[in-house]
Amino acid sequence: MSAVPDASAASGVSAVSGARRTDQLDIVVRHRLSRIELDVRLAVGRETLALVGPSGAGKTSVLRAVAGLFKPDSACITLRGRTLTDTARHVDLPPESRHVGLMFQDGALFPHLTIARNVEYGLRPRPRKRGERRARVDELLDRYGIADLRDSRPGKASGGERQRAALARAVATTPDVLLLDEPLTALDSMTKARVSRELAQWLADLGLPTLLVSHDYSDVVGLADRIAVIDAGRIVQIGTAADLQRAPASPFVAAFVATNYFRGCARRDGELTVVTLPQGRRFACSSPATGDVAFVVDPWAVRLTRDGADSLPNMPSVEPAAPPAADSAASAAVANVLRGPVVHVVRFGSVVRVTVGSDPPLIVELPAEQADALGIERGAAVTASWPPDAARLVIDASRLKLGPASSRPTPAPPDSPPSPRSPLRSTAAASRARSWPSRSKPGAPSPRPARPGAPPD
Repeated sequence: MSAVPDASAASGVSAVSGARRTDQLDIVVRHRLSRIELDVRLAVGRETLALVGPSGAGKTSVLRAVAGLFKPDSACITLRGRTLTDTARHVDLPPESRHVGLMFQDGALFPHLTIARNVEYGLRPRPRKRGERRARVDELLDRYGIADLRDSRPGKASGGERQRAALARAVATTPDVLLLDEPLTALDSMTKARVSRELAQWLADLGLPTLLVSHDYSDVVGLADRIAVIDAGRIVQIGTAADLQRAPASPFVAAFVATNYFRGCARRDGELTVVTLPQGRRFACSSPATGDVAFVVDPWAVRLTRDGADSLPNMPSVEPAAPPAADSAASAAVANVLRGPVVHVVRFGSVVRVTVGSDPPLIVELPAEQADALGIERGAAVTASWPPDAARLVIDASRLKLGPASSRPTPAPPDSPPSPRSPLRSTAAASRARSWPSRSKPGAPSPRPARPGAPPD
């Protein structure tokens, strides 16, 4: 699992240490916001790095600092070896001199301009001849499939078409870095899926260092090569979506990636590891470990049965959990079984997410047709189980033995969409599948165009 950059460990503000590629964006930002202390270090190469977290975590402030729209208390931002911001040396390039392409949450298109004029506006302030501007605009309209909307106003275009126009404007001047502020948030679910596929391809074709911020993990799953999770102004984990799913560094990260995460103490017992939770509950895992651990179980790896009814496996490949083969009387009593009432049911297309009110609470994903066959509904008594080899152990390095962090048990959010990594669900971005639940849309004010001043008539 990728190590989390420790901004607080650096003395003074300087660029991210280590070997630096010439096409890399290096960010060090510190600033006292109204409720949090922002302290972030990031390095973005020719990739798409998603900065994700809840509203108020500081992610948009980082994006605006790179764009030159926000002046942090202390910062050093370099792009391809060129300094954009260095508060120690009083360097602060204006937005128009940074060679940055910025795409706002709702596109921020000028409603009184045609689509073509909006894209052309992205060519300012660099002087170009009229013919050159028109040729560049035509090229971009064709590339993003909106040539037929050249003379239309944004109000006549669909949400996906407006996002295409916004992206065309952002890359019009061939920027050195691309910044995307919640690029999919304003779209409905059908449009979001299509635009996400298109955007992933366009970003790959551009090959630019790209920083994308979002509060919704599911939005970045098919877009980002790496994901940085930010909480209260600090990066808590960086890695691929598979890294975050496999070994979340904290209950906060586990909740965002929709994974069941329980803290406990592990000891070896024969061929198995027995993990005892603070409340005394014991689970078994086939992975070897001792000491303080986090016990991680994917929602789709859990078998759900209705008490008093015939059972159905969630997936053909998942067999019911049985008490582990025991080398001792203690391990014979350990079984990965939890019972309780269904307290929450959320349907996401062909997948149903169920919250079981057990101790500890558990999140389960299963196909909708099997949930219907089992009669899963609020108040129904159910049993959840999983085999020992379906669980993973994440070791708490700060509290002895082996690996990343653990904390108190935290179930995944019940209202988040099922993970695209789940075998229960296939997505159009399956080749780059990642995991992430959805969060409610924050009540943020509408963004404004990057350049101050009124647009041309």
